[in-house]
Amino acid sequence: MPPRHLLALDQGTTSSRALVIDDQGQVQALAQREFPQHFPQSGWVEHDAMDIWRSQYAVAQEALAQWQAQARPGETRTLAQVAGIGIANQRETTVLWDRATGLPVAPAIVWQDRRTAPACEALRQAGHAARLQRRTGLVLDAYFSASKLAWLLAHVPGARQRAEAGELAFGTVDSWLIWRLTGGRAHVCDASNAARTLLFDIHRFAWDDGLLRLFDIPRAVLPRVVPSCGWVADTDAALFGIPLPIAGVAGDQQAALFGQACFAPGMAKNTYGTGCFMLMNTGDEPCRSTHRLLTTVAWQGPPEVAANKTYGLEGSVFMGGATIQWLRDGLGLIQRADEVQALAASVPDAGGVCMVPAFAGLGAPHWDPHARGLLVGLHRGSTRAHIARAALDGIAQQCADVFEAMALDAGTPVQELRVDGGASRNDVLMQLQADLLGVPVVRPRQTETTALGVAYLAGLATGVWTSGAAIAAQWGVARRFEPTVSEAERADRRAVWRDAMRRSRHWARADAAAP
Repeated sequence: MPPRHLLALDQGTTSSRALVIDDQGQVQALAQREFPQHFPQSGWVEHDAMDIWRSQYAVAQEALAQWQAQARPGETRTLAQVAGIGIANQRETTVLWDRATGLPVAPAIVWQDRRTAPACEALRQAGHAARLQRRTGLVLDAYFSASKLAWLLAHVPGARQRAEAGELAFGTVDSWLIWRLTGGRAHVCDASNAARTLLFDIHRFAWDDGLLRLFDIPRAVLPRVVPSCGWVADTDAALFGIPLPIAGVAGDQQAALFGQACFAPGMAKNTYGTGCFMLMNTGDEPCRSTHRLLTTVAWQGPPEVAANKTYGLEGSVFMGGATIQWLRDGLGLIQRADEVQALAASVPDAGGVCMVPAFAGLGAPHWDPHARGLLVGLHRGSTRAHIARAALDGIAQQCADVFEAMALDAGTPVQELRVDGGASRNDVLMQLQADLLGVPVVRPRQTETTALGVAYLAGLATGVWTSGAAIAAQWGVARRFEPTVSEAERADRRAVWRDAMRRSRHWARADAAAP
């Protein structure tokens, strides 16, 4: 029998996961490990890139061992039955490492990090925002990799000179993992990750020399851009015992769009992870946003599914599941994240409490790095249940802002929203979301869509699947959440949110200026 399983690596912001997925799109084994988060200053978020690698390699070994141990009597499972590896990763997080040693030269700067917001503001004031958006599809914001890499080159002693000499390598997390998996033989990133750097021309599918000059980044530090679907390199045989082909790579949100089988223009999904990321397939032509969303590369290839280049519209909410983590770790309102559903469901509504979870600023469509979290409407009758309910509502309200902007940009109403990610299993949150959007929210049977997406990409490249139709046939509905409130109530709730959200805007800037 030919190989019919894929190893999917899902490297996220707070944990690394590995899944073994079969040719029916079913998860056969799963392993996950959290790794440390570092917050050295206000607005700074860092990872140790070696923690990322060690945790990802460990769960890969664990998932493969788990899958092999589950063999039925008389059945033999070997790694020769694994057709290839797919890699999905947290995007924009910036790693800089030494090519000779393979070791990071500084902590990785995480996508949530806001230290380069002043530098981005200076570029905006200098009139560069429009050019950047035309070429990259992105807004000028500290969210993306370019300003983070520029910061590292300026602040790590000797980094710029070493980068210019070709001694250092830059990568998003996919690049870093592929480097480690191949023993340093491959320094690449896929087009969906390259498109998140502010350095990649999404029309020419190439690094842009003008943008490299703008951020003062030497070309020698950059990875080679490869398609999202197709053989990239084989892993070092010492890691798993045999070399395995890396054949699918995509940023986590683009991977989830693929895993949700959103292959036709106009189809959209929202992933409720650490942040929330809404992405719509816009076909083989980029759709320029006039409502401050991102035009991005969804994936490059495979021709079995659609045109060789597929674009998307995206809106990013910085605090999704991380808001629930804050309820647990910051306030101590819950002991485990999954307790928030029962707590929020214990009250009929938030009792007038409103939370704006702008702990890391506001993402799309507001793009305010100086916004900060806000909890208002508290009174003597307010309880931790009301705060929990307000937190879930704050997540859903931010996503509703993105959804409205997306429908305006697309010029047509979105008929439904497919959802995935850990917090999509929260029924209270999903019902709040449907009520605020006014369209059905659809949760699939398989919510591991990020891992599934890169497994599909790798499987198409290695012959496990032969068409998009075969993949779409495996997608099915677990639950459909229909809107339950009137248009008038929806409008009232949205108006209250907008009022609270406005009060959170520019807070850090005002605070910095205060005596």
